[in-house]
This record gives sequence, structure tokens and C-alpha cells, in this order.
Amino acid sequence: MIATNPRRMLWAALLVLPNAATHAQIEIDENSVAEARRDFIDRVVAEHGFERGEVTEVLERATISQRVLELISRPAERVVPWYEYRDIFLNESRIEAGVRFWQDNAPVLAIMEENHGVDPAIIVATIGIETLFGQRMGGIPVLDALSTLAFAYPPRSAFFSGELESLLLLSREEGADVLEASGSYAGALGAGQFIPSSYRAYAVDGNGDGRRDLWNDWDDVLASVANYYAVHDWHPGGPVAVEATRPSDWSGPEPGGGLDLDATVGSLRALGYRFETDLPDDAPARVFAMERDEDSTEYWVGFNNFYVITRYNRSSKYALAAHQLSLAILSAYEASAESGQ
Repeated sequence: MIATNPRRMLWAALLVLPNAATHAQIEIDENSVAEARRDFIDRVVAEHGFERGEVTEVLERATISQRVLELISRPAERVVPWYEYRDIFLNESRIEAGVRFWQDNAPVLAIMEENHGVDPAIIVATIGIETLFGQRMGGIPVLDALSTLAFAYPPRSAFFSGELESLLLLSREEGADVLEASGSYAGALGAGQFIPSSYRAYAVDGNGDGRRDLWNDWDDVLASVANYYAVHDWHPGGPVAVEATRPSDWSGPEPGGGLDLDATVGSLRALGYRFETDLPDDAPARVFAMERDEDSTEYWVGFNNFYVITRYNRSSKYALAAHQLSLAILSAYEASAESGQ
């Protein structure tokens, strides 16, 4: 059964571009939407034993959203240059909010570090980027978002059909009301912005109350973010990324656009990149090119923990912003502790 309890969920908003609404509309084919919806219902009824009438009723209440289609076609990580993207998150107000959040949750964060081996600074920075520590929860009905992307966005319909399926399963398993949920245009959930499949796979009960509440229970939120990083092979205390330079007469290959660590510390140095790390030459690494400003480029070497952050959000800009914000919050937190504030 799909849950219909009245508890209203709070969700986190991903970055919305100011000019996204003016982007050219994506045509919605109502016949294709109806066919895709019928196929989806047939599948989840057959595979998971949902009541056909109940699933049909839920999905008929979903609105196919032109706004969602506009937003998914222009995600900030893809269209905003690094120097603008960085400034969204690397600012004094977010750093100060991060310090306060860490101070308020220090005992739980210490337990998460002990249990999962994940540095508290990256947990805090992640939540700071995702939802400004729970302050910005978003307002797009998640059922609308996932139905739109599953049935009216062919480039990723298979992926989002899976997420819509996971949302229905999550509703059944956790007693969550999918008709009341609102949040990001991509269907991400809770203060840590887990997509439904990640919620089901990686969310944990942080305080032993028998529930996994990623909207209101910070023990669960912090434990779940820590667990996500740990499961994806976070190396405790390991480096994330360092800035690199290269000769002015560079003649080697330019960095590609992927995320996999397809080089090593030694191979990058052999190419001519200069950077500081204590990692051995055979440690996996990758170079990322970022727009320093309109006229110049900076280069960063990402290591294992950088790659792990990209499992949370598949963007090198996101990973570098999370890393830099974590360092800034850590520095301010330690300074505050030393001053007794």
C-alpha cells in the first residue's frame, strides 16, 4: 500500500538558475506521456505487487511540469562557470552558518566520525551546500518532478522511472506520503538531498528509534550522509584535491570532462603537472580544469576522496566547492574553539 499519512515532508532545493524559466520550452507529447505512464504502472504492479487502482490514482494526481523540464535541461553544475559557482557557496554567511551547525551537532558528528570514518567537515559542508543546513527545503512536488522526468523527458526517462519506482517503494516502506512531498526538480529528498534509490540504499537510523527520517531528525541525516560517503570508500583523513600548475609552454593533453580517476600521481607529474601531496606515485588521480575567471584557467588534482564526493553529486564543480567549503568551515570552527566562542 502507498502511504497517505498527513505528515508533510520538507525537502531541499537544488540551485535554480535565474534565467531557466526563459529557456526554450521542451515539447510535451501527451500521448507518449500516457503510454509511458501505463507501461510504468504495468511494471510496478507486476514486480512489486502494488494495487493497480491505487498507483493509477496517485500518478493521475501528478502534473507534468514544464518548469521541471526547463530546470533539468540547464543544471547549474553544467552551465555556470566555476568562478561563479564557487561564489554561491564560498561566502562568509554560509561558513558562519556551518560553524554554528557544527557547534550544535558536535557530539553527533564526533560519533559519526568514529563509526563511519568520515571527516565531520565534509558532512557539514555537504549539508551546507545542499540545503543551507536545512533552511532551504524547496517547493516542487516530488511526485510531479519524477513523473515529469520519467514520462516526458526521454533522455533520462529510464533513470527517473527507476527513481519514481523507488519513491513508491519508499512510501510503502517508510510510511511517507508521496502526495505531500515537495523538494527539488530532480526528486531529491530531505536535508541531505538523497534521491529515492539512495534513500532506500544508504539512509540509516542514527538514533535507534526505528525510523529513517531525513527531514526532521538530524541524527538520521548526519548518520546517513556519513554512511553514504563511507560506503563509497571515503578514506579517513585522506586528501581531497590540491591545486596544480603546469609549464607555460604546455604541450600535453588537456583535461577531459570525465570524473573517473584515470591517471596517477606519478603519471600526472611525468606530464609536467606540479602539485604537493604525500600520496605515492601509484595513487589514483585526475586533473580538473576550472575557470578561474573569464580569461584564465586553474588546475586541480583530485584524489580518491574527491571522486567519492562526485558519487554524491556527479560534478567536479560540486566536489571542489564541497572540499573548499569544508576547509573554510573547519578553519573557522577551530578558530572559534580556540577563542572560546
